[in-house]
Amino acid sequence: MEPPSAEMRRMLAGEPYRPGDPGIQAAQARARAWMARYNAALDSPPEHRRRLLREQLGTVGDGAVVRPPFHCDFGSHIHLGRDVFLNFGCVILDVCPVTIGDGTQIGPAVQIYAADHPRDPGTRRAGLEFGRPVAIGRNVWIGGGAILLPGVSVGDDAIVGAGSVVTRDVPAGATVAGNPARPLRAQAHQEQAP
Repeated sequence: MEPPSAEMRRMLAGEPYRPGDPGIQAAQARARAWMARYNAALDSPPEHRRRLLREQLGTVGDGAVVRPPFHCDFGSHIHLGRDVFLNFGCVILDVCPVTIGDGTQIGPAVQIYAADHPRDPGTRRAGLEFGRPVAIGRNVWIGGGAILLPGVSVGDDAIVGAGSVVTRDVPAGATVAGNPARPLRAQAHQEQAP
């Protein structure tokens, strides 16, 4: 694999970059070809899918599971810890690093966006984009259909309710829900061990 282009280095650093750069386009083409193979492997054994994940993703911890279909911009900027679980239909726009800690469980159709766009209309007209990294801690539970916006972090042991839009950092151990996601009052957990 060839070294990243100057535009790719700017992209990964969270600086404005031109998405039409040939180096960026080539990396995305490789990711699309990989996604076609990965998403066609739905009925393959988990070990085969894990090998495919390790071909494209930056880091794949032991026991990590990503149920197809799965979509990303590059894949190589995604880092999954041990025993991470992503259910069907997740999307990760990884123009900057996206890290997901050990034991985190992510529901179906969750979208994680590291990709962002300038607020200034002139900068957008110039065709520039940028991104901000997303970090999800250990043992986090993210409910189906949630959306995490660029630059957010979710602390260890946090819960994000289904359908929530996370616009701000979520502290460790917090439970958030809604659009925009807001902390819920602390409740005693009444769960019993089986």
